[in-house]
Amino acid sequence: MGRPFTEFIQSQALPWQDGRYGDGGSGLRSKMLSLDPDNGASSLLVEYPAGWTSGAASAPWHLDVDEEFFVLSGELTIDGVHYAGKSYAHLPAGFTRQHASSTAGAVVLTFYSGEPRVLDGAGQCDDRRLVTYVDGLAGEWSGNFHPQFPPGAGRKFLRRDPIDGEETWLLGTMPLRSGRRPERHPVVEEMYLLSGELVGPLGVMQAGCYFWRPPEEWHGPFGSLTGNLMLFRTKGGPLSTVYTEHEVEFTWTPEHRPILPAEFEPYGREPAPGCGCY
Repeated sequence: MGRPFTEFIQSQALPWQDGRYGDGGSGLRSKMLSLDPDNGASSLLVEYPAGWTSGAASAPWHLDVDEEFFVLSGELTIDGVHYAGKSYAHLPAGFTRQHASSTAGAVVLTFYSGEPRVLDGAGQCDDRRLVTYVDGLAGEWSGNFHPQFPPGAGRKFLRRDPIDGEETWLLGTMPLRSGRRPERHPVVEEMYLLSGELVGPLGVMQAGCYFWRPPEEWHGPFGSLTGNLMLFRTKGGPLSTVYTEHEVEFTWTPEHRPILPAEFEPYGREPAPGCGCY
């Protein structure tokens, strides 16, 4: 079955739930963005309250699945590594940790490769897949990465998996930019809109918007009056793109008609402009 096609949902419309999927996450709140009923993989927002701590720093523990995260606001510290806003990590299954805390609180975009379970003791992880820390505010942006991709955008890679080629990156676009060719990819494409707006044939996405798009789904073209910043992930391999041979019409005022699973339909109303990022 896999994850349901979701394009798109505003995370602001979803309710906060006590705890965190899988391990419970005492003292936390979360919003489920996407869940695979077959293997338990998930994408969610996790809210850490000010003063949160995972407990005593003496006993090691680990998760049995990959944890990937991007800090949207606030700060989080894991074993002395401090993650402020727009910082990123990919901690493979078995990565050992002893203490985590958040002094000021945080909202963290989090991805698990399966249903997470906290296991006592040190684990073993594949260090080739470990990304301990990336500062999203630092580093270089690439230029145009496809000859048919409309100019006026840049990409900053956060991760390329050395085993399966899956990728996570930031994409930023200029204001008043738009395309004219729909496109598709052979892999899952997942996106969270960090800032700005994105206009497409299914409606206008505001900051805080999320989609999970299955492979080979035609989509676009897209544009933005404001410019924007987005976090993208692929599942199933690296990104490659096929564009249509012919251009199509683009409108800045599309009808709001998102594709949603049944459980999201009550929350799929048209967002208000400038509605915040979560």
